[in-house]
Amino acid sequence: MSENRSEPETGIPAVDASGLPDHVSEAEVLESAARERREKLLMFVTNWQGLTGLILVLLFFASAIFAPWLAPYEPNTLDIPARLSPPSLEHLAGTDQLGRDTFSRILYGGQVALKIAAIGVSVALLVGLVLGMIAGFGPRWLDNLLLLAFDTVRSFPTIVLALAMVALAGPSMGMVLIIVIVTSIPQYARVARTATLTLKNTDFILAERSLGASTIRTLWHHIMPNVVGPLMILAAMDVPVVVTVEAGLSFLGLGVLPPTASWGTILNEGYLVIRDAPWMVIAGGIPLILTTLGFTFLGEALRDIFDPRMGKGR
Repeated sequence: MSENRSEPETGIPAVDASGLPDHVSEAEVLESAARERREKLLMFVTNWQGLTGLILVLLFFASAIFAPWLAPYEPNTLDIPARLSPPSLEHLAGTDQLGRDTFSRILYGGQVALKIAAIGVSVALLVGLVLGMIAGFGPRWLDNLLLLAFDTVRSFPTIVLALAMVALAGPSMGMVLIIVIVTSIPQYARVARTATLTLKNTDFILAERSLGASTIRTLWHHIMPNVVGPLMILAAMDVPVVVTVEAGLSFLGLGVLPPTASWGTILNEGYLVIRDAPWMVIAGGIPLILTTLGFTFLGEALRDIFDPRMGKGR
C-alpha cells in the first residue's frame, strides 16, 4: 500500500532558485522596476517646481564651470576710468569701485560657491552617514556618546564657531570648508541614525545576521542603500544653505578674502558704495536667490517622488 506524503502547508509561497516566488518570473520583476522608473520620471517631468529647479541648478553649474569662457573680462582686471559705471552693453552688471567687471566677478564667484558646496556637502554627507549608521547599529553607550558629540556641535551658532576658528587660524577658503563640514555633519548623522534604528530590527536584517553576516557587510549591503536616499535629498536642499553660509562669512570678512571673486565679497564691496552703485548689491544678490530657489524646488520635487507619504500628505 503506497503512502501519499504531502508537504505541510506553511503559508509561504514556494520560491525558485533565484529567490523569487514560483509564480513571479524575473522578467516580470524587471518590467515592474522599469514601470516604476517611468512613473517617477513622468512625475518629475509634470512637476513644474522640479523642472524649474533643475533648470536653475543646471544654470548654476554651467555658469560656474564655464566661467572662464563666459566671462567677458578677467575678474581682477582693473579699469580705473570706468569705475562705478552703471550697467551697459559693455559691462552687463556695471563695474565696482576699482573698475572691475561685476558680471565677470559674479561668474567666477559661482566657482567658489560650487567648490565650497560640492566639497563641503559631500564630505559632511559621507562622514555623517558613517557616524549615523555606527550610532544606530552600535551599542547603546556608543550611541549616547555620538549623540552627545552631535548635540555639542549643533549647540554652537555657526557665526560664533566661525569667529572662534578664524581668530585661531585666520580667514581663508579652507577655513570656510572646515566650518561648513563640521556644522553640517550632525544633521546628516542624525537622519542616518534614525533610519538605521528603524531598519535595525526588521526581518531581513535579523535574517541576515542570523546567517552569520558581519556588521560591516550588514551596514554596507543592507543598511546604507536604504539610508542614503533621504540623505541625498537632504543634501540637495542643503546646498543653498552652504552657499549662503559661505557668502555670509565672506561678507563679514571671515571667509574668502579679496581679491578673490566671491558672491559674499561682491555684496560687501557693493554695500560700501550702495548709494552710488546699487547695481553691485542687486547683481550680487540675484545669483544667491536663484541658487536657493533652484535647489529648494529640486529637493522638494525629489522628496515628493521618492517619499510617497510626503506627497500624499499634501
